[in-house]
Amino acid sequence: MNHQLPHSTATTGTLAPLEPGTVTLVGGGPGDPGLLTVAGLRALEQADVVLVDHLAPQDSLASCRPNCEQVWVGKLPRGEFVPQERINELLVEHAQAGRRVVRFKGGDNFVFGRGGEEWQACAEAGIAVRIIPGVTSSVAAPALAGIPVTHRSMVQGFTVVSGHVPPGDPRSQLDWAALASTRTTLVVLMGVKYLPQIVAELQTHGMDPATPVAVVAKAGHPDMRQVRGSLADIAELAQQVTPPAVTVIGEVAGLVWG
Repeated sequence: MNHQLPHSTATTGTLAPLEPGTVTLVGGGPGDPGLLTVAGLRALEQADVVLVDHLAPQDSLASCRPNCEQVWVGKLPRGEFVPQERINELLVEHAQAGRRVVRFKGGDNFVFGRGGEEWQACAEAGIAVRIIPGVTSSVAAPALAGIPVTHRSMVQGFTVVSGHVPPGDPRSQLDWAALASTRTTLVVLMGVKYLPQIVAELQTHGMDPATPVAVVAKAGHPDMRQVRGSLADIAELAQQVTPPAVTVIGEVAGLVWG
């Protein structure tokens, strides 16, 4: 597959009516239906078919029309799994059948959401695509836990990485030594499984073991929880945390309000 994204994206505004035979990529935010954008909600209301995964705000699907077809295409850890290639095929198939297709995901489609791959597959098939960005969990999850990823007197930036493969894995493309010395807030998505290896690697490359760390799980859901500690002890403290979770590493993770 050509890695250059073709230029066939629909250019109409995000609130314009959906057209038959098109695909709209909607980011649903971290899980709270209130954090779905107005444009995202409008797209759901018009859809003929919605391809949805488990991290999208499920309550928002109540806004779909009664005859809207809802197709589950999630990737549950150690559970049900729909390959990305099949998701791409379904988007194209439904659009070619003249339907108004919405791909509904959690967070933002373009932040580790494979939105670029889905856009590319549709565009190569001649399908017009509209992008409706979502509130990314990399920022929203810390915010919901009272953690600003930047703070004028503490840190001047933040770095977002994926932790779905551990340091040292041949598939890893990350420079952990550079991340350990970046002096920005480090936000790790999909890193719960390999949190022990991640924090150990950062310490190996010189990050202070006393650096504050917070793990925010199920942000935006009623059962949201957070675990706070330091680089030295967070792996032990967060042993019982399960995905979805976002890990925040840096001084801002130590802020406590009130």
